[in-house]
Amino acid sequence: MPFTPADSRLFGPLFSDPSLAELFSDERFVQYLLEVEAALARAEGQLGVIPAAAASQISAACQSAHIDLDRLSAQTEKDGFPITGLVEQLRAQVGAPAADFVHYGATTQDILDTALVLQLRAGLDLLEGQLKRLMQNLAGLADRHRHTLMAGRTHSQQALPITFGFKAANWLAPLIRHRQRLAEMKPRLLSVQFGGAVGTLAALGEADAGLRVQQALAAELGLGTLPMPWHSQRDNLAELAAWLALLSGSLAKMAQDIILLAQTEIGELREGGDEPRGRSSTMPQKANPVMSELVVAAARTNAALASSMFQAQLQEQERGTGGWQMEWLALPQMFGLTAGALHKTLHLSEHLVVDEARMQANLRASHGLLLSEGISFLLSQSMERGRAKEIVRAAGQTATAEGRHLVDVVREMIGAAPDWPALRDEASYLGATQTFIDRVLELTRYQKLMM
Repeated sequence: MPFTPADSRLFGPLFSDPSLAELFSDERFVQYLLEVEAALARAEGQLGVIPAAAASQISAACQSAHIDLDRLSAQTEKDGFPITGLVEQLRAQVGAPAADFVHYGATTQDILDTALVLQLRAGLDLLEGQLKRLMQNLAGLADRHRHTLMAGRTHSQQALPITFGFKAANWLAPLIRHRQRLAEMKPRLLSVQFGGAVGTLAALGEADAGLRVQQALAAELGLGTLPMPWHSQRDNLAELAAWLALLSGSLAKMAQDIILLAQTEIGELREGGDEPRGRSSTMPQKANPVMSELVVAAARTNAALASSMFQAQLQEQERGTGGWQMEWLALPQMFGLTAGALHKTLHLSEHLVVDEARMQANLRASHGLLLSEGISFLLSQSMERGRAKEIVRAAGQTATAEGRHLVDVVREMIGAAPDWPALRDEASYLGATQTFIDRVLELTRYQKLMM
């Protein structure tokens, strides 16, 4: 088995999204590095920091450069970073006299961090597009099934009646917040890194010369700027890691629910699709909820990897000695796991099979026990609350033992009572279910208009 599933032709499709995998390839990252070097040259050329002709020559060379990845890999192993080797190859292809102005005034981390930000921007665009589609699908499920009765479960036991639309709204609500968090996070995260050796931009001369280059570089790349270079300030990347862990965790909550409701004894949901999935090598009757299982595994792994990103914030002095490299190990993997989980959850939302008949059968099998709370509250209007609970508890035991409906047993125990037929209807005990669904759907519609 390879070091990570993303490195495997066998396991890679289980835990990633092919579109995102391409964005995080070596070839694409080298293109991001070259894009930053080209933008830096153009910015400096516009400001007269380097000759305009040299800037044009460097920019053109970056667009057509052929970088020998094998050679770059060998040099990276010696230097610890790919920038020195990349700049050497680029200078050779730029040629004199412009070669001397390649990478002018920048440091390795400026280029690597800014290239990472470009990569993250492209990756977040992909994730957000899929997240929007998932939210639309869940909104559709919530609305279509707002009256589809099923058992609500606490501690894995049937508790009170709910609707499947209410459950889908529960899956949807945190995704609305994740999109809000993403919108708030982007201005902080998608910011250029340009500070020179220790973050002072001293190599570019007078106090504001470097600042002008920084602003022009950000404009060239369509990025923002922060109050100062963030070489050893890694909170924004840790925030991104937390967001990835939060998003994948919310996806896994939905997946875990599907796994539990797909159990043979419950059978209220199952993973659908055009092709058979989850086949057993020995038991032909099985269709394992493998997509949901992979989403749960991705979320649990992301929760662990997020701690590495928090550890990586501990960067020494003006440039870290190991925390930066920890980010390389954790953040791309978290992105891949989140993309894979989102891709699979989107598929689940599009093909989920909702067995309404089985939901009704499971409700009937409870013999009215899901109405216990409502009956005890109703009885407490005419007797002491504790006595009402004891009557319903004893009636529940009898109803279970004799296979009778709870309402019938309670009626026998106390004689005359309120509207017994109404008490038998689980649909009459849904509280503010419809209001909650409406609120979530309204937030979804509002967010669609605003973002």
